[in-house]
Formats: sequence, structure tokens, C-alpha cells
Amino acid sequence: MMKFGILFIIPFIVANASAQTIDSAVILQVDSLIRVSRDLVGKNDFSKALEVNAAAEKLALEKLGGESTAFGNCCMAHGSILYYHGEFAAAEPWYLKAKLIRERTVGKEHPDYANILNNLAVLYKNMGHYEKAEMHYLETIAINEKKLGKGNPDYCWVASNLANLYKRMGRFDIAELLFLESMGIAERTWGKNHPEYATSLSNLSQLYHDRGQLAKAEVMALEAKIIREQTLGKEDPDYAESLNNLANLYADLGQYDKAQSYYLEEQALYGRILGKKHPDYAMCLVNLVMLNLELHQFEKALPLLEEAITIQETTLGKDHPDYTVSLSLRASLYMEKGLNEKAVLSQQEAMDILERHVGKQHPDYLSKQINLASLLVKMGQYKKAELHLLEAKRIFETGLVNREHVNYLNCLVILSNLYASLGQYEKAEPFIVEQAALSRKLLENAKGHLSERELNEYIKLFSQRQDYIKSYIQSSGSARLAGVCFDNSLFYKGILLMAVSQLRHKATADPTTAAKCDLLRANRQRLSAQYTMTVADQDKALVKQLEEKTEEIEKDLARTVAGWGAGKEVLWQDVQSMLKTGELAVEFVHYRYFSNLQTDSTMYAALVLRAGDAQPQFIPLFEEKELDHLLSTNKERKADYVNDLYSWADRGLVKLGQEKMSLYELIWAKIEAAGLEGIKTIYFSASGVLHRLNLGAIAIDDETILSDRYNMVSLNSTRQLVIPSTVTTQANDAVLAGGINFEVDTLNFIVEDEALIVSRSSLSSRSESDTRGESWPFLMWTEREVERIQTSLVSKGYIVDTLIGINANEETIKSKCTGVVSPRILHIATHGFFFPDPQIKTQGIGLGESDPVFKSSDNPMIRSGLILAGGNYAWKNGKQVSSDEEDGILTAYEISQMNLSNTELVVLSACETGLGDIQGNEGVYGLQRAFKIAGAKYLIMSLWQVPDRETMEFMTAFYKNWLEGKLTIPDAFRKTQREMRDRFINPYSWGAFVLLE
Repeated sequence: MMKFGILFIIPFIVANASAQTIDSAVILQVDSLIRVSRDLVGKNDFSKALEVNAAAEKLALEKLGGESTAFGNCCMAHGSILYYHGEFAAAEPWYLKAKLIRERTVGKEHPDYANILNNLAVLYKNMGHYEKAEMHYLETIAINEKKLGKGNPDYCWVASNLANLYKRMGRFDIAELLFLESMGIAERTWGKNHPEYATSLSNLSQLYHDRGQLAKAEVMALEAKIIREQTLGKEDPDYAESLNNLANLYADLGQYDKAQSYYLEEQALYGRILGKKHPDYAMCLVNLVMLNLELHQFEKALPLLEEAITIQETTLGKDHPDYTVSLSLRASLYMEKGLNEKAVLSQQEAMDILERHVGKQHPDYLSKQINLASLLVKMGQYKKAELHLLEAKRIFETGLVNREHVNYLNCLVILSNLYASLGQYEKAEPFIVEQAALSRKLLENAKGHLSERELNEYIKLFSQRQDYIKSYIQSSGSARLAGVCFDNSLFYKGILLMAVSQLRHKATADPTTAAKCDLLRANRQRLSAQYTMTVADQDKALVKQLEEKTEEIEKDLARTVAGWGAGKEVLWQDVQSMLKTGELAVEFVHYRYFSNLQTDSTMYAALVLRAGDAQPQFIPLFEEKELDHLLSTNKERKADYVNDLYSWADRGLVKLGQEKMSLYELIWAKIEAAGLEGIKTIYFSASGVLHRLNLGAIAIDDETILSDRYNMVSLNSTRQLVIPSTVTTQANDAVLAGGINFEVDTLNFIVEDEALIVSRSSLSSRSESDTRGESWPFLMWTEREVERIQTSLVSKGYIVDTLIGINANEETIKSKCTGVVSPRILHIATHGFFFPDPQIKTQGIGLGESDPVFKSSDNPMIRSGLILAGGNYAWKNGKQVSSDEEDGILTAYEISQMNLSNTELVVLSACETGLGDIQGNEGVYGLQRAFKIAGAKYLIMSLWQVPDRETMEFMTAFYKNWLEGKLTIPDAFRKTQREMRDRFINPYSWGAFVLLE
């Protein structure tokens, strides 16, 4: 994007004492006309500006002559008008004429002569003649330093222009020094709220973006945009430049919606102020083309690119660096249409132009070279591609170009793909190791300046590469990369959950950020109130405002919290060092399988590690669709489905050919075949649909399940063995909630017949065509459950607050879980709910604008929650009884705002509380994620509808085993599950609950 660096300065030349009076009058008249033409340029009326300037030229020639200072000013003004209109070639002769006149009239050391040199330099830079531009800039800066000093505004402008040139030439270090120098001058001269200071910020932002320093780039770009909007308004070219800078940045971060919004605003603005034939307008189109290609919207991209190329060829010519961007995009579209040879020629033409102008060591040249290599690989021309990639890699390794950049990552990825395609696995693997480490490094850097949503978008850019590595191991049979795969799993699995939790912990502990944390919490509370309204009742403008402000605070905390992002990366060797004899760590992973191209197959594998292993083992397990039959059952009775799933006799009903295969054979047999002799404890982290299974309940034979053979410990990630929970319990206290009255009108509260109350069932699981207007029934056994638990806790010295009936309300629960010290135990016996993504057609759910948002929200943390006192009113009516009261529906989003950093155990004695949307490496978005973000150490949750009475007995037994048996929480849980198995036999009655640490 062209930067407006031309100095449209019209010196006022006063006639000397011996001049004629008529000369003074003519000079004043010429000067006045030039100023009018300048004002017309500001209004984008270039034709009229040229007409007025022509009148000034005629007057100066007739009255003062072609060698006069006044005529020189006219020539300079004429060149500037053409420049601003994008007619660079036409502007050059006018500037040269002005230069010659000024050299004769004021000499080569005068500031006015320096001005025309600067304008020529800017012109040559935008024409792509970088050597000429540098020569003129250096001469200009030398004059200004000598005559005006380094603190002068003119020196500041020229230093900034020269820095922009060096940035374009890839000489980033010297460009940064000049930008910083000009910023210091701008701050001292005009202050931090001036457009010139904003220009310095914008220039530095673009530099840091090009160098891959995205955190610095974004902060400066946003500050520049705010200053320009306040001082120049939204109809100024500099404001348009700020839109462009931010759009480019957000596109590189994968935030395509935000990038598109800025690009479209910029396009409309340039269309108004510069017209649709200007090279800067063409670059707007080019940016939109790049974005459409990223989104695979090829039909939208083609007409935009054709329009951009027509403008550039007319205004810039076919030998301009900016034109190379269009050539490279044209190559991508050719490739998409199968026109491979045309694609290669177009990409090579772009490289040739850049080589002439900036050389082979420029980042833009390297980017085009890597793109060309990618085309050649797709065409099977591996040798040519290899030469280009190795040359690019060598230049990166010289240190002249930043290696912590996505371009270098792309180079490594394509090299590894190339060698893998040739079967040269030993050559491919070092590049895979390096690309994996660089990907983790880039994401670690991003954590220090992105909000949760933005970080999630950025992570998506790397997900396919991780799938490729796992596919490579599966297809090549290579065991050498299992360690890399384990490291990636440790880094990526739950990366957002870990980032949010750690940042909150550090921010809360830092007194300097306390006010920001309070403001963030307040914004989220207001958002929660809006999110839980019906779609029709939501204040859309307020939601947008609160979301933007919340994201702004999140980003600010990420940048400013002391020590954030400085932690050591956990590697597989760190996990191994924590394993004792007889212990095993298993990271389950799932991935889209690549066989040259991505397939539609989702595969599962286990990464297995124990003490003493030279490296982890990668064990391919199954394809996801092999589990679809089990996890998408159409059985009417949930109990039958669960019992079949976990039984050995029916072998899980997984049909592979003519055989039936059990869950054990599908998931675990291959792991045991790898050799688990002597293993007693297994720390495992689930992935994908495995989150929906109780692995410990899987039958090995008619009498034995996995948890009989092994001590199964479920973790979000095995990195928890290295980074333990930060929960510090300060008191033996507990909050228990049960026997909850879900109605608002207590006079009409009726306890239903016990025979009708058989399950803590979820409305989301019922078979009715529409659950709108239904109520949650009273759960008789929950009151007995919490009373028994209270007795056990009190006998062991616990201070217990038991909430029953209308007292088990949302206000009370929140008040006890948002302070500085949370209770050691939080036990809630109630109904839980989870609704699937409304964008996926789901039988039994009817959606509309008046439906509870708990069904229809696109946020899974709203579609999952717990029902508390009085919740039926809001459930049926879509709003709370009063705006001053909570609605009685505690969503996962609200729970995630609690502070449970002192809570050792959360028990969700309700149905399907372990369910939620499964999203990539982040696992389950629902209640378990919410309580983990809030800071709880242990969670007991359920995977299916829970029988009410059996649940009461399970929970009563668990607390007895824990408190009276003096067992650890995991040991007490396992013992309880064994006891329930002996009593009830069917997995449906004992296997729903899982313990997650």
C-alpha cells in the first residue's frame, strides 16, 4: 500500500527590494492559485486542480519566465497532483523540471531543494526504483540535518520516508532505527495525539508485522487508528492505511471475518477519496483476493483480481513490485483451474521482477519462491522444487530474514512433504521436527497478546500441519517422530483452557491488574445476562459492545500480566521423568488422515510412554466411523444402549465385516499388545469421541473391566504430571445443594410420586418432538443425598452449608464461589443439561426465536448448565422473574467466571454433566471445561442419564470411602465404583460417573 510521503509544500517567495511591484503581485497570485489547486487535491478533484495549476503555470511563464522560482513551484505542484492521482510516470518530468529550477534559484543546500528531492524519492519508491529513491533520500536527509537539524519536522518526515524504503528493501534493522528516531522527533514536536505521531506508530507497526512480531504490530496499529480517527476523521487516506494495516494483521492471524470487514471499509474509502483507478484502490482489491483464496472462494476472487491487474498495469506498469502480488495470486488461480504451466510462468515472472528490484534475500522474494516450490511439488516436479526450497532455507539461515515467521514455516512444511512424497523419510523427518518446534513457538508468542477467541482462530491455522505429522507417522511406519507427536499433544491439547486458566491465576495474583480483572468479570456478567435471553429479547448492540470491550481487556491482560507466557515448554521427557516404575502415560490423539491430500477419514492413535523408554510409541487404533454405530444409537431405552456398549457378551455391536468387536478390542487391545507387563497405574488423556466413554468401564472379558486391571487416572493432558494443580485448600468447608425446588411459586410446589421419579434425566434426551414449555421435575433422592453427605462431613469436622429447596438458588451458589476463598467441596445434586450444536440437525429439538437460548445458542458454554431453585420459570418463559434476580439456570459460561482456586472437589450429581461440544484439541466445551477454568482440582461428572436413587447411593458411598476410609479422592472413587458394580451389575447403574483431574 502506497504511503503518502510527498511534501506538498508551496514556499511563499517574496520579491526582493529591487524587484518590480508587479512581480510581487504576480508571485502572490501564482502562490494563491497553487494553494487552491492543493485544496482541490484534498477534495479529490484532480482535474480541476490541474486546471487551476495550469492557470498558475501560464501566469508565471508569461510574467516571470520559465526559470523563475514561481514557475518551479508550479512544476512541483503539477507533479504532486499527478502523484496523488496515481499517475507516477507522468509526475516524474514535472518533478525533474522543478528540481532543475530550484537548483539554479536557491542552490543544492537549501531546504526547498531538499523538498523536491524528497518528492522524487517518494515517487521513485512507489515506481519500484529503489536505488534511485535511496540516493535522493540520502541527499535530502543530509541537507536537512545540516541546515535544519535532526529535531526539525522536515528531517522527521524524510527519515520516516527513508525508513519505509528500507523496509520495502528488506533492510529491517536500519529501518527500525530510523522509524524510532522519527517517532521520537514526532513525540517531542507534536505530542502523542498528533497525526504525525500516528504515522510513526503505523510505520513501526508495518515493520513489526513484516518481521513476524505480531504482538508489537497490533498494539501500534490500533493506537495509530484511534489517533487518526480522532484527529483526521474517517475520510482521510491515513485512516484508510490504518484499516489496511489491521486487516493484513488479522488475516495473518486467521481472523478472517474481522480482516474482511476492514478490507471492505478500506476499499469503499479509497474508492471515494482516490477513485477506482488508483493503485492504492487496486491493492485493496488484491487484499480481498488473498482473503477469498484463503476462504476458498475462488469465484469471488477472479473478477477482483482482473480489475486490480488492469489498474496496476495502467498506473504502475508490469515491472513494479506491487504488481508481483497480483501475479502470484493469478498463479494460485491458474493452479486451481489446472493450468499448471501458466501458474508456474506467472509465479516466476513475479520472482524475476522482485529479484531486479529488491534481490533474492528480500522476504517478498522468498515468499514467492516458496509459493513457486509449492506449485512444482503439486505438479510432481520435485527436483526443481527442492532447489528453490533449499535456496530459500539457506537465505533464512543467514539471519538476514527472520526465521520465526510463517514463511519459513511454510518452507519447512513443503520440504518435508516433498521428501515424504519421494519416500525419502530420513530427509523429511528433520524438517518435520523443526516445523513442529517453530509452530509451537509462534503460538506461544501469540498467547502473549491475543484474546481467547483470537488465539482459537490462530490455532486453526496450525491444525492441519499437526494432522499431517500424525498421518506421516501412520503411513511411513516411522517411530522416530513419536516424540514430536507427543510434544505436540502436550502443547496443543487444551491449549486454550490452559492459557485462560493460567492467565486468570496470574492476573488475580497481581495487584496491579486487580481493577482490570474486576472490570472483565463485570463485563462477562453483563454478557451472561444477555446470552441467556431469547434471541428476540437480546440487545444486539449491547452484546457487540460488551464482547469487544471484554476482548480488549483480555488482550490487555495478556500483554501486561507479569510473567505471562514466560513458562517452560513441557516435553515428553519431562512427563517421563515423573513416571515411576509400574506407571504409564497415554496421550490419545485424533486426526484427519492425509495420503498426499487430506481424506475424509478421522483416525485415532495412542501415544504410549513409560519410564525407561527411549521414546514414546505411536500406536494406530481405529477410524472414528467404527465407533459411530455405538455413539449414535437409535435405541429407545438409554439403559439398553449403555449396557450393550459396555458389555462383553454383546461385544459392543461394532460390526467389522462379519465380526463383532468390543470396545476393548477396538480401543485397548493394541495398546496392551505393545507390552504393558508390570503396569499398575495408567495416566491417560482422552481425545475426540473418547471423551464420551468411560474407559475404565470397558469390559476385558465377562468379569473384568479395565479399572480392575489398572489404576486408570483421567487427565486433561499428561502435562499435568509436570505442572500440578495450583489448588490450595485453606479450610475444611463444603457447600452442598440438593432437594431443589425448581418452581418459583412455592405454594404450588408438589413433590411427585416417587414411582414417577426414576432418573435425573435431561430434557435434551427425551423423545418428544419439542421440549418447549416443559418443566424440570423435583428429585426426591437428592435431598436425602445431601443430608447424608452433610452428616458424614460434619462428623469429620467440616463446616457445611447445605442448601435445600428455594435456598439452593443461583445467587447463593455464586456468592459462595466468587470470593477470595472458595469452599473445599462443592456438591450439587440437580438436573444438568447439554444441547448439541443447533447448526447440526438434531432429532427432538425444535428451535425458534422464542426458544430458550440454552438450546439455540452458538456458544456451547451456554448450551450446558445446571438447574437451580426457580429455574423452571426462565426455562419455560425465556427470561427471569425479575431483572433484579438470577434466572436459576447456572450455565457453564457463568461457572467459568467463578473463582474455585481453593476447591479441591466438585461433584456434579446430575445427568450428562460430562457432555458438551467436542472441539479439536480443546476437548469438551461444557461443564467440565467451565469448572476447570474456574480452578477446581477434581471433578466428578456423569456421561449419561443417571438413575436418581442409585446416584444417591453412589455419592453416599463415595464420601464414606473418602472420609471414613481415609482414602485419596481417586482411590475412594474407584472403590465406590467397584462396590456399585457388585450391587447393580448393569453398567448403566454404576458406570456413568467419571473422575477427571
